[in-house]
Amino acid sequence: MKKVITLLLAVMMALALAGCGGKQNDSKEGQEGGESQYAEALEVLNEIVKAYNEDQLFAMYGGNQENAVMDAPGKFDVSKTDELENVYGLPADQSANIEDAASMVHMMNANTFTGIVCRLKDGVDMDAFVDSVKSSILARQWICGQPDTLVIINVDGRYVAVAFGVAEMMEDFKTNALSALNGSQVITEAPVV
Repeated sequence: MKKVITLLLAVMMALALAGCGGKQNDSKEGQEGGESQYAEALEVLNEIVKAYNEDQLFAMYGGNQENAVMDAPGKFDVSKTDELENVYGLPADQSANIEDAASMVHMMNANTFTGIVCRLKDGVDMDAFVDSVKSSILARQWICGQPDTLVIINVDGRYVAVAFGVAEMMEDFKTNALSALNGSQVITEAPVV
């Protein structure tokens, strides 16, 4: 009898340990306003760029136009509200909801690829922010052609990646972001018409 009980307890312990070890690393910590694993928006954007293979990379500049970084993403000064709106399509009234940002833009034509990652301030409603940004970008009047696709990605509940451009480059961006960033998910993917 003791052997049966011992065996039963051993099996139960093994199952309990297997259950604990099988947890997935889909932390929703950021989703509930917790801390992000990323220290700043530039780190998020650099992680995405690192996931690109050589033939996907393109000539780019990063950051705001005043302090542009060549051939890499750059930190964006969120006080540049006109540039946030004119280049990245973020409504001026949403700039107050952003505490940190980083960007990358195709050197040949911003409509080919434009991307920005924003860290939202504590308490900002991400869904409302995304709806506002989506509406703003889709309502824009495009001067030199227009991008094909808009993609908005929730990185971990604290960061939002917004990008628009030609379909192939947007697919690369989306695929690389989802593979490189823990807890990321596409919120919006829409044609720009």
